[in-house]
Amino acid sequence: QVQVVESGGDSVQPGGSLRLSCAVSGFSSNYYVIGWFRQAPGKVREGVSCISMRGGTTMYADSVKGRLTISRDSAKNTVWLQMNSLKPEDTAVYYCAGHYSVFDACDFHQTYDYWGQGTQVTVSS
Repeated sequence: QVQVVESGGDSVQPGGSLRLSCAVSGFSSNYYVIGWFRQAPGKVREGVSCISMRGGTTMYADSVKGRLTISRDSAKNTVWLQMNSLKPEDTAVYYCAGHYSVFDACDFHQTYDYWGQGTQVTVSS
């Protein structure tokens, strides 16, 4: 049974940094993709970043390019989201999600089958 568990959410001031972690278990191979999504109050959920666990191909939303970096350790089945230069508009619940994929590519618009419970990120002075 696949499980994804997020951690690392916190409250920070604008300009600060956080690193979110996603611990993954249960995938039968490394042919899968992990994505980070976020949902702010009153807004629809949006894709932030994703990574192919097989080859490391990544994708970022335009709103976070240059500030957020996704990385992985396939041996440890862990994905991180390093968040720098945080802004108040980054405030949201951040979710980690995964799906199987035979391709070394990722996309927010694919169907993600396995979701974590979410971790709260608050950026406020």
